[in-house]
Amino acid sequence: MSRSSSTAQEVVERALKLSRSDGCMVLVEERSTANLRWAGNSLTTNGVTEGRTVTVIALTEGTHGTSVGVMERSGLRTEADGDAVPGAPDELEELVRAAEKASREAVPAEDAQPLLTPQEAGAGGDWDAAPTATDISVFADLAPGLGREFDRCAASHHLLYGYAEHAVTSTFLGTSSGLRLRHDQPTGTVELNAKSAAPGVLGGHSTWVGQATRDFTDVDTGALGAELNRRMEWARNRVDLPAGRYETLLPPAAVADLMIDLYGENGGRDAVEGRTVFSGADGGTRIGERLARLPLNLYSDPAAAGLECAPFVLTGAPGRRITAFDNGLPLRRTEWISGGELAALNQTRHSAGLTGLPMTGHIDNLVLDLPEASATLDDMIAGTERGLLLTCLWYIRMVDPQTLLLTGLTRDGVYLVEDGKVSGAVNNFRFNESPVSLLERATEAGASTRTLSRETGDFFSRTAMPPLRIPDFNMSTVSQAS
Repeated sequence: MSRSSSTAQEVVERALKLSRSDGCMVLVEERSTANLRWAGNSLTTNGVTEGRTVTVIALTEGTHGTSVGVMERSGLRTEADGDAVPGAPDELEELVRAAEKASREAVPAEDAQPLLTPQEAGAGGDWDAAPTATDISVFADLAPGLGREFDRCAASHHLLYGYAEHAVTSTFLGTSSGLRLRHDQPTGTVELNAKSAAPGVLGGHSTWVGQATRDFTDVDTGALGAELNRRMEWARNRVDLPAGRYETLLPPAAVADLMIDLYGENGGRDAVEGRTVFSGADGGTRIGERLARLPLNLYSDPAAAGLECAPFVLTGAPGRRITAFDNGLPLRRTEWISGGELAALNQTRHSAGLTGLPMTGHIDNLVLDLPEASATLDDMIAGTERGLLLTCLWYIRMVDPQTLLLTGLTRDGVYLVEDGKVSGAVNNFRFNESPVSLLERATEAGASTRTLSRETGDFFSRTAMPPLRIPDFNMSTVSQAS
């Protein structure tokens, strides 16, 4: 889809001018995406897309509070566009009117707050600049590297599958209170999956590696391929193990899966209301309690190197955990766990007022680290007498929010470690574990590195995690999943 001839800034200003509601927020998101896909040691598809999404949030003041109407549309044309059909309805005005109608018909929003003024808001990028964009050239180094990996895999009787995507999203926010903020967010991911081309030789083994990136300049295809090949070689020996509790090494990607689930359940209001693992035994919350045996820090920081994200709240709808009423609110480094102790819970302005806890908005990245830790995953393997090494987790689902008990499957490689070396691949398992309990029991953490969650990386890709040693990870049943 080609971009409209109206600029994003013009759409924001015109929508606000069209608005007849008591308050209005307009978000225009310009997104360009480039992608590569490969299968069976060959590139299969590639493409570039561009698109625009316009969101109008209308506010109606009433005797019982503020009602909200939200309408969103992609591919919208306005009368200002040179290629609009003469005499056709102005789709932007239709969108504004639809949001206003929805607002008038809605019940008052529980999380309503006054819109922020420019003096209260965070700092954004250059409002007047054109949207940033990507194109297929972002893969200039990746594509030749893939070609070399295809040849290597073919020689090793492996098949390589995978997908790479780079997206750049420019979001423009304007409000009737005078906010004009924009943020440009580059997001890239690459995932490679190697499978045996000869099931009789390697038992149909498969393994996965993934990486998050801002621009693909830091993606070393050869190193990713070498790791895949190493794991495929490990699988030449197969061992069947029963369910049970095993000393287990969790690589950074698997730790990210679990910590993202923890982060998603750390709402302050939910904790105060007794709904979550962070609720206090006698009311209130567990803030100040020790959660981790090791002095681990779990934090989010919009300025974290390589994980940079929006430094202010930017969302298109009201909500319990993140709300459009807070749009523009400055965000800064927030430690959720500090030195092993619970330090903060996620708060909107509304929930902060209810709970009396500080305002700590949702930030789109997450880091877990142990100060001064330097061990690599290989170092931790070398220090293991007998245990399991995971690749990644999959199909993770909540079992009990009160304990944050999760269930899921291991996937694409579980390996047996004996006397400091990987001795073979073992069968997959279903696990039952709580990330909070894992932090309580972890006996070793290595150095944190940027990583990509296998299950949630599609929508939460900016993480840095350490490998963790868990002395008694609960593999509850054997799984037939591959």
